[in-house]
Amino acid sequence: MSASIAIVGRPNVGKSTLFNRLVGRKLAIVDDRPGVTRDRREGDARLGHLSFKVIDTAGLEVAEDASLAGRMRAQTEAAIALCDLVLFMIDARAGLTPADEHFAEVARRSGKPVIVVANKTESRTGFQGAYEGFSLGLGDPVPISAEHGEGMADLEEAIAAILPAAANEAEEDVADTDAVVSGEEGEEEAIVLDAGIARPLRVAIIGRPNAGKSTLINALIGQDRLLTGPEAGITRDTISVDWTWRDKRIKLFDTAGMRKKARIEDKLEKLSVSDGLRAVRFAEVVVLLLDSAAPFEKQDLQIADLVEREGRALVVALNKWDLVENRNKTLADAREMFERLLPQLRGAPLVTLSGLSEQGLDRLMEATFRAFATWNRRVPTAKLNRWLGGVLEHHPPPAVSGRRIKIRYMTQVKTRPPHFAVFGNQLDALPESFLRYLVNGLRDTFDMPGVPIRLSMRSSRNPFDRKSKSK
Repeated sequence: MSASIAIVGRPNVGKSTLFNRLVGRKLAIVDDRPGVTRDRREGDARLGHLSFKVIDTAGLEVAEDASLAGRMRAQTEAAIALCDLVLFMIDARAGLTPADEHFAEVARRSGKPVIVVANKTESRTGFQGAYEGFSLGLGDPVPISAEHGEGMADLEEAIAAILPAAANEAEEDVADTDAVVSGEEGEEEAIVLDAGIARPLRVAIIGRPNAGKSTLINALIGQDRLLTGPEAGITRDTISVDWTWRDKRIKLFDTAGMRKKARIEDKLEKLSVSDGLRAVRFAEVVVLLLDSAAPFEKQDLQIADLVEREGRALVVALNKWDLVENRNKTLADAREMFERLLPQLRGAPLVTLSGLSEQGLDRLMEATFRAFATWNRRVPTAKLNRWLGGVLEHHPPPAVSGRRIKIRYMTQVKTRPPHFAVFGNQLDALPESFLRYLVNGLRDTFDMPGVPIRLSMRSSRNPFDRKSKSK
């Protein structure tokens, strides 16, 4: 197991900037205002010849335990308890504050080795302010500039002196933690579910603010890993959590709540939503979490349509089901609305659950793996064309300018989602209604409910058409 290092300190000292520098990607949201980071975030880091796991934490503040700041501090204290080394970061330009001295004492009492990191020392004033770190009594401060990459060699030397084992792991490949939001290649790699998963199944939990996404993930993994509370919009960064369900590896992604685009004015919320959209783009299964009291509002429909456009497998979950009184009527109404408002995702799993009371969690995961299996389904070409022949016999395509459109054959060109190529003449003239007819027939005949289905039209070239020859 690789060594674990937690970056702690008061708000706005540059913890997330250093985290991004160490992992080599802009994973954590960074802004000039304090208190941007709330949940603790993990990533695989490299620094010179060192390889280790780094944890970004929320800024430490003195507050009541029940308040949001108090719950954020509890998450940071949990990171300190789990790590092997603490990087206690101070702002060298601002100098030491009473809060720095208070939380330095917290780090000292943890019993973990501590390195004082004096950030923002790119200027002469900042470099001189780094010497104030000696007064904390935690050893020699290491002056760095996380934004400009200065002092990284000194930080590497200080870490290697305390965690020499980290140097032995430097040649290993960095795992794909948070790769879902980095835009890396290799998304078509196969996953074997029964014989052992080559890599974890990526599942993104999305929805409107305060739908209960973080609470659901905490219930699934059985621990208070993510920050939760009655306040809407607590989650900002997309946080990945590794989990195993029935011997199957899963990487869960908690995302920020997505409001209507017109209502998003704050820069931080724009960054949070953008981070969540990247999570959808690189996930394999997306769980759209709805509030049972008000399901399928306009924003829910737009989010579901986004998932369909991105070609992800979708599972719709009605959360807070324990608060519903007339469950049979509510579920029937929800199914009717789903089929009527989202015909392009007809047949997608609709699951009822309660993250707070931990009801329906197994049903959710079973539906997730069923959706993933459907998303990977491949139809043999011979079987596909026997079906196509029957379809064309009962419902031939319409004529265009007196000439009937001829469809010769069809084949599946890829999965994830299922993608079919149709070959024939004048296929560009096929009306949308006939294409929907083909898609619905494929969905019903070959048992592909709820997954996006793609059709590509490939018309033969006319040898007597000069324009065709010029192309």
